[in-house]
Amino acid sequence: MSTTRPYPQPGDRGPEAGGAASSGPPRPSGQVRRLHLVGVSGAVPRSRDFTRQALYDWGWLPAASADHRAAAEDVLLVVSELVTNACLHANGPDELRVAFAGKVLRLEVVDLGSGTPTPRQPHRAGRPGGHGMFIVERLCLDWGVVRNEGGNGKTVWAELAAPA
Repeated sequence: MSTTRPYPQPGDRGPEAGGAASSGPPRPSGQVRRLHLVGVSGAVPRSRDFTRQALYDWGWLPAASADHRAAAEDVLLVVSELVTNACLHANGPDELRVAFAGKVLRLEVVDLGSGTPTPRQPHRAGRPGGHGMFIVERLCLDWGVVRNEGGNGKTVWAELAAPA
């Protein structure tokens, strides 16, 4: 499932008490890490390293089981796909946000692009390219796009379940 919104709607989950929306996309309250990526070379590996360190700090790594290892690998793959899409289709990412609260890890990639990411339909596994958002859709609990209020850019977000 994906949602595209011009900006957060009343009633969206947000960091304030009562679930009121803030000036950004809905996100779980809890620990949030930010990596500024404007003008950075090697944005994808840098984003993966940044996220991997957050997973270590939050106890996802080192993985206690094959399921925990798979969950961490899924997170790193989704980060790679979202940041790569921003590099290829949105003039590069501005910021990566990684938030963890309870049983949900949320990834957000902010860019100034005007396009809307969508899984290529129909998905053709044997063709090169065009698999990124299909992968995101398959691995995540939910994902979506929130347009910046000023009209420039968007935040592409994805949520993954924490390992049990």
